[in-house]
Amino acid sequence: MIAEISHHGRAFRVDLSKPIDLSMPLVAGEGQVRAWSVEPVRMEPVRNGDTIYAVSEGAPVNFRTITFNPHGHGTHTESVGHISPEGHPVGEQLKRYFFTAQLVSLLPEERRAPDNRTDLVITLEQLRNVVNERPPEALVLRTLPQRDTGPRDWTDTNPPYLQSTACAWLRSIGVKHLLLDLPSVDREEDGGVLAAHHAFWDFPNTVDVERTITELLHIPGDVRDGDYLLELQVVHFMNDAAPSRPLLYALLP
Repeated sequence: MIAEISHHGRAFRVDLSKPIDLSMPLVAGEGQVRAWSVEPVRMEPVRNGDTIYAVSEGAPVNFRTITFNPHGHGTHTESVGHISPEGHPVGEQLKRYFFTAQLVSLLPEERRAPDNRTDLVITLEQLRNVVNERPPEALVLRTLPQRDTGPRDWTDTNPPYLQSTACAWLRSIGVKHLLLDLPSVDREEDGGVLAAHHAFWDFPNTVDVERTITELLHIPGDVRDGDYLLELQVVHFMNDAAPSRPLLYALLP
């Protein structure tokens, strides 16, 4: 299905029948993606006395209770409520779900951290060199080299992260939605500073309920850098973060 879209005087076409899924599935058990020391996802049939609500156990339906953490298990989108006392649920934040987007791939640079560890960091200068002259509403960031796309536990791995000045700059040029294939825009252990989160939302100077951050993407290796249309599907959770399913649509000639 071909759709014609106009945004701020720019007209383009997309094929809505060919989405590119950037999300990771939520799967129960060991060996799946997770971060922040959370326990594995659990999906367990409800039990009522001797009745186990699983078709394999003779029940008429499968009826499972699912236990997971939005931040630690798979692709999720978060609001400023992640760092503010009020919470500001992400599930009621978006007023529309389609946005102009740019996908960029960057190799993080080595930086010496205060604890003397060697960090991998996406810098302000790197982003300045690749973001379009006409900034997109959403920036999708793929870190290089392209990693094994299989599930992994990110806990205690000191993943790459973004400079807070880079996030402040993205905010200043009008980027509303920041998406990346890492567990956080911030350093895994930073003493609770969360400088990149604060910079992107300009918190506590303001309470920005328009911008979102989406983490733990899976970006297929054959998807090229460039301009896209983003559809940001977010579960209607009354929580600071919710599972999400970002979809890209290639722009047609």
